[in-house]
Parts: sequence; structure tokens; C-alpha cells
Amino acid sequence: MAEAARRSGREPDAVALLAVTKGFGVEVARSAFALDLVDLGENRVQEAEGKIVAMGAGPRWHLIGHLQTNKAKRAAQLFDAIHSVDSLRLAEDLARRAAAEGRTLRCYVEVRTTDESTKAGVAPEETHALVDRMKPLATLRVAGLMTMGPLHGGPEGARSSFRALRRLRDEGIDRGVLGADAGLSMGMSDDFEVAIEEGATIVRIGSALFGPRP
Repeated sequence: MAEAARRSGREPDAVALLAVTKGFGVEVARSAFALDLVDLGENRVQEAEGKIVAMGAGPRWHLIGHLQTNKAKRAAQLFDAIHSVDSLRLAEDLARRAAAEGRTLRCYVEVRTTDESTKAGVAPEETHALVDRMKPLATLRVAGLMTMGPLHGGPEGARSSFRALRRLRDEGIDRGVLGADAGLSMGMSDDFEVAIEEGATIVRIGSALFGPRP
């Protein structure tokens, strides 16, 4: 991570590491936290709930997988950040649930930067409008944008997706739609170095830290 940051003229501490514990037991999450990996990522509310309850206060939990509105209530109770907001309906539901809990949630708007039909996310051309409509939601703070690279093509094949998200973020800042500190959640175990070179501020890494999932 540090080398990739330096290659792109950035300071290593400009990029945060999100340790993705999905698919691993609570003992792996505990070991990660003991090594000062404070930010932990999970894909599903149901799987994460047991780990979060078992570990108690300390970690900052991020939901990185697709979130259905029927799980919004529990997600708003459990997680500190949601990386997969892709509709106004979901944003409004999360905001209402967070308000009921007396909490404020950080969130990233998920953008579909490939033409793969299996990918979730808002279309690039609709992203700024969605962010703008989320602004009145007092209990949500838009921390930036998120995307996933294509399934095929390797790290270099993902570069164009990451570059597109960075451009979209920069345009949003220029237009005043996004805050000047808006981040980019992009890059996983196979392509995080390219993501950092293209401007990622948080990378989501699981297998490169913990090995193959059981």
C-alpha cells in the first residue's frame, strides 16, 4: 500500500485499510483488531451481527455488500459506515433508522463503473443527482463514492473503472455536490495497488490479509 501511494505521489497515510472479515469467524476479527486493524468490513448483516455483538465496543464496522431495505434497520444499529448506498429509497430508510437510534451513519454511494449486469450501483450519470438528493438527510454523511472493478481483466483491467470513479468524485467536488474531503472506496486484494495509484482513499482487503476463505 505504501509503495503504491508513493508511486502516485501520495503519502502512505492518505489511504486507509479496511480489513474484510467476511467469511471468517469472530476469532479472525479479534486477531485483526488486536493488530490495530480497527476498521473491519462485512458483506452481510446477518453474518456480521454475531461478530459485532461478540466483540463489543472497539472496532469500526463497515458494511460493504449489497443492502436490501428490509435489512436497513439492523444495519443502522450495527454499522458505522455503509459502502453500498445505491438508491434514494435506501438512503432515506437508513436515515430514518439512524435517527431512531440517535446515530449518524457515514456512507459511500456505490457506482456501477462497468457494463456488467451483475454489478450493483447507481449509473455514473445519475450519481451526482442522488448525492444531491441525499443532502437533506441529516443522519447520513456522504463520505464519498465506492465501486468494484470488473470480474475479468486483472488489476490493469480495473484501472479504467477506478479512474472513472475518481473523475466522478472530482467533478462532484468541483460542482459543490460532494465535500472537499470526499473519499474513494475502491480496490480489493487483487487490484488494490492500481486502485491506490488511481486515488483510492480506502481499500477493502480480505484474502491478502487472512488467506483463502473457509
